[in-house]
Amino acid sequence: MADFGFNEHHQNEVINYMRFARSKRVLRLKTIDSCFEELKDSRLVEETFTVDEVKEMLDGLQVVVRGEVEVELINTAHTNVLLLRQLFSQAEKFYLRLQTDISELENRELLEQVAEFEKTDFKTASKLNQELSKPKLAPLNEAGVSELLNKEIARLQEENDKLKSRLRVLESQAMSALDEKTKAERALKDLQQIQGEQQVRVRVTVRPLHVSH
Repeated sequence: MADFGFNEHHQNEVINYMRFARSKRVLRLKTIDSCFEELKDSRLVEETFTVDEVKEMLDGLQVVVRGEVEVELINTAHTNVLLLRQLFSQAEKFYLRLQTDISELENRELLEQVAEFEKTDFKTASKLNQELSKPKLAPLNEAGVSELLNKEIARLQEENDKLKSRLRVLESQAMSALDEKTKAERALKDLQQIQGEQQVRVRVTVRPLHVSH
């Protein structure tokens, strides 16, 4: 299990969940076995059966087994959601955002490691029974809480500093643009004034010619 990078506490939690899942699996398999036993005890009392009778028995058995398997699959999915709910709820109390990779759930190599762990290490984990008996997730100690809060405060402070820096840049760019606009407007006004003065000079200097008869 060390290949998964778990510390001792989290490894204990994994073992605890695997024991729970195994107990549910064993119970459901016993239920399916009882379906077959009930069929044998209640229907297989004659030496010969017609094709239709065999088909009827198999169809009935299929419905029962299918129902049992479907219930188990649904319960497993819902149980996993409740487990994730516990983890996410605890993480959100400390402003953490956990992420999951659904594709890893079909990673054959990792699945084989889990199966191997269940066959070997899981059977020799009796020394962890006391830790596994805890019904709830162990809360973080005060030092852990302080560390998480300090990290969150530092992260928010860093983001705030970045926003302030970005704001200063935008303000500087806006002031530069405004200054350039003011200069352009002043230059245009001066140009229009010069053009107006030149037109006045032209009208003054140009006189109409009078022809004498």
